[in-house]
Amino acid sequence: MNARLVTIFGGSGFVGRYLVQHLARRGARIRVAVRHPQEALFLKPLGQVGQIHIMQANVRHAPSVAAAVAGADMVINLVGILHERGRQRFRSVHVEGARHVAEAARAAGARHLLHMSALGADPDSPSRYARSKAEGEAAVRAVFPRATIMRPSIIFGPEDDFFNRFARLAKFLPFIPVIAGETRFQPVYVGDVAEAFARAALDGGRPSRAMTYELGGPCVYTFRELLEIMRREAMIRRPLMPVPMWLARLKAAFLGLLPNPPITLDQLRLLGRDNVVQEGAAGLADLGIRPTPLEAILPTYMRLYRPEGAFSRPLYED
Repeated sequence: MNARLVTIFGGSGFVGRYLVQHLARRGARIRVAVRHPQEALFLKPLGQVGQIHIMQANVRHAPSVAAAVAGADMVINLVGILHERGRQRFRSVHVEGARHVAEAARAAGARHLLHMSALGADPDSPSRYARSKAEGEAAVRAVFPRATIMRPSIIFGPEDDFFNRFARLAKFLPFIPVIAGETRFQPVYVGDVAEAFARAALDGGRPSRAMTYELGGPCVYTFRELLEIMRREAMIRRPLMPVPMWLARLKAAFLGLLPNPPITLDQLRLLGRDNVVQEGAAGLADLGIRPTPLEAILPTYMRLYRPEGAFSRPLYED
């Protein structure tokens, strides 16, 4: 990929910071397009001097998107939101924003476009988030038919918004709430997701074009099992307590008024469906990637929540 220019929208986010590092190591020139450039300056030391350039762009603003992809060989869109706030709406970001990126990539003559969707994207889903992800895929393919679509399950890693969020909540709640405890998930390591994007962007990854990959880890867990693992690794003594869905909805309706709610009504709808890779779907193995086990990574950052950090004594189950 030496000397090729890759534009990454959302490059300062959770997956983006890992992807920038993967591509920089491969010698790509990288243009990171973000809404707030000053918050992405930490990426520049990940490459050689002048290799990583930060610029302002907003996927909701088509002219800024066009400027960000000018001259790019490849375009990668990682932009997504978990809940709506202000002008950041599911449709404006996941559908219209995705279309703006695809149109700009086509107009600029980019050789390839990679788009991050989500496992569970479904036009018939009860969740507006999942529906918007499916509509975004359709919008991208309508404009750039040979785009590569990536659908990761829950992504874990030191900066994740799943295990960290529940570990923080467990610090001040008297118990750890369990909603839809039997729903199944297939968590995937952020480093594997970034590697999947990097490999699909290579010349040798031409077979990946027009493909949809479902990215999941090596094991499937129930929601309850994931919370148990988090509880054990963070050495949290709070018990798990099932919460009926009606009560969860009531609390989510109230908490949804907060700027950064711990859970929303739409996320509760997502919890009602399994989030696992479909049998026969293309995935990490098709890109030559062996998925990283959750148990190999989670302890490295759950220790931050232990009573005495890395020096805490083992917590035996009650």
